[in-house]
Amino acid sequence: MKSTLARWWDSDVAHSFRSSPVAMLAAAIAFVCIFCSVFAAWVAPHNPFDLTTLELSDARLPPAWLEQGTGKYPLGTDDQGRDILSALIYGARISLIVGVVSVALSIVIGVTLGLISGAKGGWIDALLMRACDVVSSFPAILVALLIAGVARAVFPNAAEGVAFAVLVLAIAFAGSNGWVQYARTVRASTMVEYGKEYVQAARVTGVPPFRIMRRHVLPNVLGPVMVLATIQVATAIITEATLSFLGVGAPPTSPSLGTLIRIGNDYLFSGEWWITVFPGIMLVLIALSVNLLGDWLRDALNPRLR
Repeated sequence: MKSTLARWWDSDVAHSFRSSPVAMLAAAIAFVCIFCSVFAAWVAPHNPFDLTTLELSDARLPPAWLEQGTGKYPLGTDDQGRDILSALIYGARISLIVGVVSVALSIVIGVTLGLISGAKGGWIDALLMRACDVVSSFPAILVALLIAGVARAVFPNAAEGVAFAVLVLAIAFAGSNGWVQYARTVRASTMVEYGKEYVQAARVTGVPPFRIMRRHVLPNVLGPVMVLATIQVATAIITEATLSFLGVGAPPTSPSLGTLIRIGNDYLFSGEWWITVFPGIMLVLIALSVNLLGDWLRDALNPRLR
């Protein structure tokens, strides 16, 4: 384990990371957000979703540094008396989980279809690519809204687990922002790899096509997928926040950052700006840090820039 870490620390990617202040700052912000989200039960000063601890008399209190603010609620409270800081931590956890799971599902679908399309060619390739064109012709948020709306109509009283599964599916299939990008990227890389000598040699020696894709082609096409996945996590989080803001995202009992922004938007012009501003800042920090890490990873894995 130590030798593996030592080799990675001496690698070109690690050197690129150490020499990039922007990447290090983005990684620090992303680490803090992820750490607080994973350990929300221990980090958050309150449990904002425990109804027994809510006090309506504390509703819409300003942040601690403003008049009438209190140190008990550093960032103030919302319309139900929930601590904004605690709600941000728990809400970020929901947004991150939905974003990461939806991207993972997109990778599985897109990489599988991309490998098949690039390896088989012919009518299979044409059919899969036309399917990608059809999906890409619709706006991503429209596809997500359609899937989420149909699922809510079919399962009006669905449990939270079903609601989150529908949300993940809606984001994974959200037009060009979902599995389509992975399918096209992997297809192009697969076609390049299949034209190289090592794949031709494996085919001549009788290696089965599935083994060629799994053992020889797949490891060589994962570089672009990693970069794309890093950037897509931020896109998925923003898509989830958009759906929640529109009322078809996370369940009301487990509000994400988008739900918190929607709730605070009703009080923005009445003076309680902190209810919506702080969730918006949290969303921007998460998306920006992940995007900056994706940009750095893209440059670090590009041999032409070394």
